[in-house]
Amino acid sequence: MARILIVDDSPTEIHALRTMLEKHGHAVTTAESGEEGVAAAKAQVPDLVLMDVVMPGLNGFQATRDLSKSDETSHVPVVVVSTKDQATDRVWAMRQGARDYITKPVAEKELLQTIGKYLNA
Repeated sequence: MARILIVDDSPTEIHALRTMLEKHGHAVTTAESGEEGVAAAKAQVPDLVLMDVVMPGLNGFQATRDLSKSDETSHVPVVVVSTKDQATDRVWAMRQGARDYITKPVAEKELLQTIGKYLNA
């Protein structure tokens, strides 16, 4: 199936997302910060990135902007996965280059439907 990069500083969130994705045959790699996520995405060029927002250092909005503006990764869909659920957060994520936005806690069905829009395109 797809190669998906999860960028999140929470081991619990990484475990939950990884479990849902691997159960459906996706290959998962992880990064624990925005900086690691940008480096991993540029090195691996995954099929999709799941990006947390609230992280120390480079936050998810900044990392998404870096990926969407980079020649190596601008074609890779970034889906923001965050506890921030304000309309302004969603708008800002899209302005940074995110393709979609999911609010935590993530429901497996919603996750699979959302990423399916970009993996089956």
